[in-house]
Order: sequence, then C-alpha cells, then structure tokens
Amino acid sequence: MSWQLKVMRVFLRQIARRSLARQPDSYAARAWFERGAWLNARGRPYLDFTPDQIAGIPALWTEKPAPGTPFILYFHGGGYVMGNPRTHAALARYLSRKAQMPVLLPDYRLAPEHPFPAAFDDARALWQGLRAQGHKPEQIALGGDSAGGGIALALLGHLCTETQPLPGCAFAFSPFTDLTYSGASIRENAKSEILLPPQRLEQLRTRVLNGADPADPRISPLFARFPAAPPTLIQVARSEILRDDSRRMAAHLRDQGAQVTLQEWGNLPHVWQFFPGWLPEARKALSDAAQFIRQQLPALPSAGS
Repeated sequence: MSWQLKVMRVFLRQIARRSLARQPDSYAARAWFERGAWLNARGRPYLDFTPDQIAGIPALWTEKPAPGTPFILYFHGGGYVMGNPRTHAALARYLSRKAQMPVLLPDYRLAPEHPFPAAFDDARALWQGLRAQGHKPEQIALGGDSAGGGIALALLGHLCTETQPLPGCAFAFSPFTDLTYSGASIRENAKSEILLPPQRLEQLRTRVLNGADPADPRISPLFARFPAAPPTLIQVARSEILRDDSRRMAAHLRDQGAQVTLQEWGNLPHVWQFFPGWLPEARKALSDAAQFIRQQLPALPSAGS
C-alpha cells in the first residue's frame, strides 16, 4: 500500500464518505462531485477535449479519432444521479495516453429528472449513432466505472441478445450490476467500504428506478444474457460493497462462454482508478486496463499494407 493511499483512505473515509452521505438530494450531490473532481484533476483538463454530439447526446472526446481507428467508449459513474464527462476527464486523459487511443465520454441523462431507462436508452442511441457515422464496433473498447460500468455491460448484453455487431472488448471498474442488492458484500463490507455510504442505497434505487423492476437487465446486467460476448476485464476492490457485483458478473459471463479477466485489488476505495494524479494504485490499474484494450482491439494497418 502506497503512502498516498494511506493518506487518501483516511480522507475518503473520514471526510468524503460522510459528506456524500449528508447530501440532501441529487442536485447537491452533483455539485459536491464537481468540486471533488476539480480538486482531483487539479484543474479542468476537459477544456482541451473536443465537444461532439452523437445521436443527440452531448459528448467529449479526448481527441477526435481518425476514420477507421480504434477508440474507447467510456460511460462515467455517479450512481445514475451525478457525474458527467468533465468529472471523469482526468481518468479519461490518463487512460487515453496509456492505451494510445482516443476516449469518448458521453453525457447521458441522469435521474431523478430522467429515471430508468433514460441512461440505457442514451447508451443504445449513442452506439447506433456511432455506427451510423461509420465507426466499426470491433474497433471500440466499451467500458465505464460504477454505474457507468453497469451501463456498458447492460449495453453489451443488449447487443449480444440482439445478435448485433459487438465491441472488440469490454471493461468495467467496480461496476454497479445488481440493483436488487442481493450481493453479500452489500452487508459484509458495509464497515470496510471506504467511500460509498451504504445507508443511502435504498434512496438511490428509488430515485433511479422510479418504480421499475430492479432486476431489469437494462439496469442490472447481472440478469442479462451474453451469448458470444467479447473478452472482458473487470477490476474491483475486495473491501467495497459492490465487490460481489463484480464477482458474480464475472462468473455469469464465464458461464456463457466469455473470456473474463477479474482483477481483485486490496483495501482500496470504490473506483480508485478515478485518482491517477494521486494514487500509484490508480495508475497501475489504468495501465493494466490500457494493456488489455490494446491486446484486444485490432491492430491498425501499416502504411505499406
């Protein structure tokens, strides 16, 4: 464990987790997240990104890809109620540099103004919009963190069951895959969880679902089908409440024939990959993810081919 992680663990547990638990509503939580992201990034790296709109959905590119080149489609986390491309700009910039390819960050709709299935519908529309622009699915690495990881896996399940062309690979950081909250780690890791306040989970589910079935595979991809799914990487901390969302998701994918790499890390905060400017553990995890992506996506043709 790095000394930086030791310091951050104290800060997140004693200050950030308590502060997040006190936010009165989703709007206050969004402002809280924006401030934290600004401190994490030590500025506004998204100012150098390229804005775009795909199928009516705003998005940011770390840089626009050349036609026919691979890129990463990354859905930000935030419990479906907060976060945006700006909050995840530091993570995207680091991942882009390590993977040596652009990252696209969609600004999907959030609850409670836009409850389920708005985020999934935006993800599906964005995927169709990318294909309409001529991007090849096999040249896209599909991923995200927390709720964004859930969106990425839900979209993957939809593409698999609809026998549509699939991304070249998928990856997820501490994905939120089961809104029925049936994983044992929700209870077992309630004390060891460093960042997420477990007591707010029921309230979050109410805001996001607005009465919908929590087992719907469009919000809980643990219950989706994944025939012919591409290679998938999942990273999770053993100490977090969503640990079993990852473990069971990996087992579910493997049961259907997918090649899955599950990386379980130690006593780390939920989505520690969010802190590449501060934590060596974040940089190592993102470097591992970048290596996985480069191994799976098709190599670009050489100039002489």
